[in-house]
Amino acid sequence: MDDQNKNLILATALSFIVILVWFVLFPPPEPEIPVNQPPVAQDGTVPQASVPGTATPPASVATPADARAAALSEDTRIPIDTAKLTGTISLLGGRIDDLSLKDYRVSLDEDAEIVTVLSPVGTPGAFYALYGWAPGAGLALEDVPGANTLWQIESGEVLSEDSPLHLVWDNGKGQVFRREVSVDPDYMFTVTQSVENTADGTVSLAPYGILARHGQPQDMKNFFILHEGVVGMADGELAEIDYDDVTEYAINPNEGARAEVTQVSANGWIGFTDHFWMSTLVPAPGSAFKSVVKYDDRRDIYQTEAVLPTRTLAPGQSVTATTQLFSGAKEWEAIRSYEQGGIEGFLDSIDWGWFFFLTKPIFWLLHEINAMIGNMGWAIIGLTLIIKALLFPLAYKSYVSMAKMKELQPQMEKLKESAGDDRQKLQQGMMELYKKEKVNPAAGCLPILLQIPIFFSLYKVIFVTIELRHAPFFGPFQDLSAPDPTSLLNLFGLLPNAGPEPGSIMALIFIGILPLLLGISMWLQQKLNPAPTDATQQMIFAWMPWVFMFMLGGFASGLVVYWIANNTITFTQQYLIMRSQGYKPDVFGNIKSGFKRKQKSAEK
Repeated sequence: MDDQNKNLILATALSFIVILVWFVLFPPPEPEIPVNQPPVAQDGTVPQASVPGTATPPASVATPADARAAALSEDTRIPIDTAKLTGTISLLGGRIDDLSLKDYRVSLDEDAEIVTVLSPVGTPGAFYALYGWAPGAGLALEDVPGANTLWQIESGEVLSEDSPLHLVWDNGKGQVFRREVSVDPDYMFTVTQSVENTADGTVSLAPYGILARHGQPQDMKNFFILHEGVVGMADGELAEIDYDDVTEYAINPNEGARAEVTQVSANGWIGFTDHFWMSTLVPAPGSAFKSVVKYDDRRDIYQTEAVLPTRTLAPGQSVTATTQLFSGAKEWEAIRSYEQGGIEGFLDSIDWGWFFFLTKPIFWLLHEINAMIGNMGWAIIGLTLIIKALLFPLAYKSYVSMAKMKELQPQMEKLKESAGDDRQKLQQGMMELYKKEKVNPAAGCLPILLQIPIFFSLYKVIFVTIELRHAPFFGPFQDLSAPDPTSLLNLFGLLPNAGPEPGSIMALIFIGILPLLLGISMWLQQKLNPAPTDATQQMIFAWMPWVFMFMLGGFASGLVVYWIANNTITFTQQYLIMRSQGYKPDVFGNIKSGFKRKQKSAEK
């Protein structure tokens, strides 16, 4: 076996093993609202859990849609209507608990519902934002606004980009509370809470914001490469906590609520992230707060809180606290603009993974190419061209080395004959020959090995970024984040019927046109060189393209497009470079010889 074939088999085998492991690990894819808050101490701490609350299962209804309609009809609501958002705010507690995204639908079906991010109590998977004040000295629980406080409208009939909502509540004991809610053209709410003390005595209280989630999301992916759960930033330190880990903070009936509390000195945020959606509490940049994470196992409520320091008000004084709430799609441009506006590390709310140093620039480049072209499929092909151009110097050296190795074949055969069974003599002779001709036998596998982290990074980009969700290419390929929808069963997209369910045995057997093109491109790339004479090597080379074809068939179609483009460009580069070095690959001759060997084997 010559060194060139050894290197090629080694690189291919490594790629095969890594992708096989990757494929196994990452297969292609009620209660009452919490009530009033406990007091806060003078130092601003919140004893035990800041929102103990109670939660009882909602009354049973026919469908989730009926449950949602019933929950939304139970109290007075103010509409939310922006270019990207629709929903309502409940005057009961001033809860932001009904929010949907106009630009996103749950599926590609024309009549599919738009995506819902926040839902009120009484609906499956209730998820909502609460704001209020925790009482300190001079105040009791009923003296501060909480989850069930009935607010009055001071001004504003509809919450929109140009029309904020003003609410007011008077506790009847000398404190008047106000709340202003505004929203920008994207997904950021600004909540300004204020309180005026008209009583004779001094009072203290602490403003807070809460995100409460009843149970885990019903549409969780549960993929190892994707973080779903609590996400937050505390003074430059990113925290990602899975739901299973949050349950460690469960309430003990004898000890009360235990919470994971982080003191943030200047900059931070805390909330929940899903695959494509996120809701986070964002105190004003530069402000200190307590970041709280906990889980109530008796009510199955996950909760994140941002508790600001206690404020003390003398008679006649007032105080204001402003925080923000992001609730919407994890769009790169929107989140980046918020980070540039002062929210530290907000772009890290997108799960870039371990290869973030590759994932981030790859996505940025893909995003910019798509902005110019307007088609994500062609953008992936353009990205492949750029990556191959960046790696071209290394590829050039590799293919030149491979061409020289071909030229050395006669001399290597002579060395084998003269060395006989003396392997040490053979190795020494070959090393001297490589040194004399300035050939690196290991250079041939480097381009293949470098593709592995790029492959993983692009897989991550395609899987986690919302820009690839439902991104069309052409014809039947209307979602590059999903597996190829074509199949032999629908004549590769020519018939209107859908292909097999992704991930099923039928989908594995009756693969689509993209995996088939992938296998063909790998097979043609092999034919740049004559098949090895060793029977074992021949078998490995013969099966490898088709094994990869079936393995990658269930991956996102955008990733398969990248792999096809990469193979095609690699084939072209290698062919042209080897010809420029005096070695002319006989592609058609190698194909014919392969068929001849099969015919001879059949005759035997």
